Amino acid sequence: MTEHTPTVVVLHGDTPPPAMHRIEQLAEVRPATEHDLAAALPGADVLFVWDFRSAALADAWPRTDALRWIHAASAGVDHLLTPQVIDSPVTITNSRGIFDAPIAEYVLGTILTFAKDLHTSVRLQDRKQWQHRETERIAGKRALIVGTGPIGRAIATQLTTAGLHVEGIGRTARTHDPDFGTVHPSDQITTVLGDHDYIVLAAPLTDQTHGLIDAHALTTCRPTARLINVGRGELVVQPDLVEALAAGRLAGAALDVFDTEPLPTTSPLWEMPNVLISPHMSGDTIGWTAELVELFLTNLRLYTHGDDLHNVVDKQRGYVSGTEQTR
Repeated sequence: MTEHTPTVVVLHGDTPPPAMHRIEQLAEVRPATEHDLAAALPGADVLFVWDFRSAALADAWPRTDALRWIHAASAGVDHLLTPQVIDSPVTITNSRGIFDAPIAEYVLGTILTFAKDLHTSVRLQDRKQWQHRETERIAGKRALIVGTGPIGRAIATQLTTAGLHVEGIGRTARTHDPDFGTVHPSDQITTVLGDHDYIVLAAPLTDQTHGLIDAHALTTCRPTARLINVGRGELVVQPDLVEALAAGRLAGAALDVFDTEPLPTTSPLWEMPNVLISPHMSGDTIGWTAELVELFLTNLRLYTHGDDLHNVVDKQRGYVSGTEQTR
């Protein structure tokens, strides 16, 4: 089949992707920020969304007269799934696989931090204060993972290896799942939250998952439970979470994502001693940007040859067919 030389718009923020010259070897490249995206899109058939937090495509969409493929440098694509994109013939691919193991390690790290009270030790060390305390075991604790895609499965494997009993929440109920054992249906989440010590959110953001953890859901949790969110900030009704933490109805939260990012300095979450905050970095390990570019290049070569792309997203559902994604 005759090779096609594509025109690729690379949507980036302050910093473009590394090794741009490698993309330029395969395509005509138009770097663009969200401010000049609309001017760059006419005639382009590929959009590489390096700035995965940008929502600029919605406003620039009327200028897409030749677009055939969008690739996101993220696993989550909710920011791209406008009605216009969903209804169009444009293919979307994501960066599934890059973040799975790092996010799983982050989740285990936060569980160990809570169990061993490491965050309190750091605060006491800053004050040069010696205060003996007893800590918790994690072996035998129960973890509920909301989201049963590759990231959720990587988390389940990591936690099972550490000795926790793991179950999942997904679209389809099932037993004997190889990673989760039991997967409960999403509409029954409030009936099972109270059975678990750690609640891990790794689901994609959809109409069904938006505000999934609200005041009612939080009232069904154990007061000793901890919530860990590595999915999307909007999965949680943040004021409801703050209230539950302040009232002692939840023992703690580890939050890597928020409904507004960066987290405003006025947020009470910053001051809560039982909250761990990280700036949307749970999957970002050394070398991750190079891996993201390599994945795009692999798909770009397939595209130029007219071959099937990897990680094609089901636009109606918001994740790769057969999986659930976040990040």
